[in-house]
Amino acid sequence: MPKNSLLAELKSLNQKVDACALPKDLKERVLQMLDRLNRISQTNTYSSEFDVIENYINWITEIPWDRKTKDNLDLKNAKGVLDKNHYGLEQVKERVLEYLAVENLKIINKDKVASYEKAPVLCLVGLQGLGKTTLASSIAEALGRKFVRISLGALGSILELRGKSKSLPAAEPGQIIKALVRTKVGNPLILLDEMDKVSGEQGLRSDMMAALLEILDPEQNTSFVDHYVDYPIDLSNVLFISSANNIGTFSAALMDRLEIIRMPSYSDKEKEIIARDYLLSKIMRTSGILPEQLKIKEEVWPKLIRPLGYDSGIRSLQRILESVCRKSAKIIIEQGERVVVVDETNFKSFLPIL
Repeated sequence: MPKNSLLAELKSLNQKVDACALPKDLKERVLQMLDRLNRISQTNTYSSEFDVIENYINWITEIPWDRKTKDNLDLKNAKGVLDKNHYGLEQVKERVLEYLAVENLKIINKDKVASYEKAPVLCLVGLQGLGKTTLASSIAEALGRKFVRISLGALGSILELRGKSKSLPAAEPGQIIKALVRTKVGNPLILLDEMDKVSGEQGLRSDMMAALLEILDPEQNTSFVDHYVDYPIDLSNVLFISSANNIGTFSAALMDRLEIIRMPSYSDKEKEIIARDYLLSKIMRTSGILPEQLKIKEEVWPKLIRPLGYDSGIRSLQRILESVCRKSAKIIIEQGERVVVVDETNFKSFLPIL
């Protein structure tokens, strides 16, 4: 790298460090790194150490050390958001509202009580397709927090959660730090999804459970250390919610930090209401179909809900409605139909290939 380019990069890195609210001792460490790079630049030789330090500084200056969103703890607003996005689930919604009420009370009485124990982490447990992810997203919307999902079932190594040492090739922070960087705030709502699918290997599962315990335990997560950042990061402002299909593989220590909320299966009648009043309008909008361009007859809904028998969730129902909208869009464009009507005589032609 030419000396002029190197000096320009050094100037840019210094500006990033100056503009970032890094903790004092971490900033001192980074300034020492920059001083070393400055000495290297004087020799007119390129060092791979420059790339390592440059990547490190780029990452740590993206971490939102002092940026947070303000929580909206208004219960009426939260109830409105939950009712707008979810039909039924009354017990689950009630538990969420209780959580918000407790947080409200903590703020009101903060000067009268010396300390509070952190509330347990909510763990949504239920079969696939019951809406665990969308419920967590709705809680974030109600609070006014940024939302990010981390799929634990896709992690093949503990390093993907805790990060790799910056001295290793292609080193990066782990998924927790990346979640903070993506949301650009220090207090997002992070959904730890598919917690029961972290790994089938006993050793890796134990490591994952230990890391999750550190992340979720309020006694430990105030100083979470990512291997790449190599500096304690306070995760106590993050609202963690976890989800799982079952809890049989959870460690006893982890279970002690969780409050299990079981997601009930939907009845046919509930799924019909969800499909008609919640899903269809949303899918029609994403398909570019106006409300007056697609009509589904009442007698067809039971057949759309159970094309192949019973399903406890709504994921397959959503795929069916997506197929109905896609095929309707094709008819509107190809045949010039002003209104597509789905009835008992033609509904099978709108179903996906199952």
